Amino acid sequence: MKETPKQTALEARETKGEKLFSPSAARNGDPIRDVFLKHMPAEGRYLEVGAGTGEHAVHIVSALPEAHWLTGDPDAAACASISAWIADAGLPNLAGPHTIDVTKENWGVEDNAPFHGVVSINMIHIAPFEAAQGLFKGAGRLLTGGGKLFLYGPFKRRSVHHAASNQSFDENLKSRDPRWGVRDLDLELMPLAQANGLTLEMVVEMPANNFSVIFRKT
Repeated sequence: MKETPKQTALEARETKGEKLFSPSAARNGDPIRDVFLKHMPAEGRYLEVGAGTGEHAVHIVSALPEAHWLTGDPDAAACASISAWIADAGLPNLAGPHTIDVTKENWGVEDNAPFHGVVSINMIHIAPFEAAQGLFKGAGRLLTGGGKLFLYGPFKRRSVHHAASNQSFDENLKSRDPRWGVRDLDLELMPLAQANGLTLEMVVEMPANNFSVIFRKT
């Protein structure tokens, strides 16, 4: 995916130069960070894919001084925003942007592996299912033993939406692109995890009918 469809599906954002601001990132930044700090390693190497504006990376990494975080997105506008956020934050342990396409066999960061964490926030539902397949395959390949894959977003459980608003969102996504859609954690993602040496460790309910989902590399 040279151009990810994720960017076209994000809500309208305010801009300041190349730096993009996502209202949803502002709203859910603290809850995501708090779950992350409680359940993910406090140190080690992290790889974030499909990072969008870059706001979540800055927000989380500012609270993880012992971690080394590499972030990026295949979209050119997103990369420009990520660069601007990184420059303004001035965090020595935050690097990027990379332009990883998760559907590709080689991500170009294999020399930095293994990673202690792979992170994907609000990505797999606004992309073809091949992105989810590639994400799990890459995490299984690049995570160290005991390393974790962290996902955030809306998910179905055994074909059931968590809320009516999620079903409406799912229908809206599919109307924009039939390849998009809210993924089923049990029926779609668990088989991908099992095929790539990952086990489901935790599902945390989040505000606005979203979930944080953590898988561990066995």
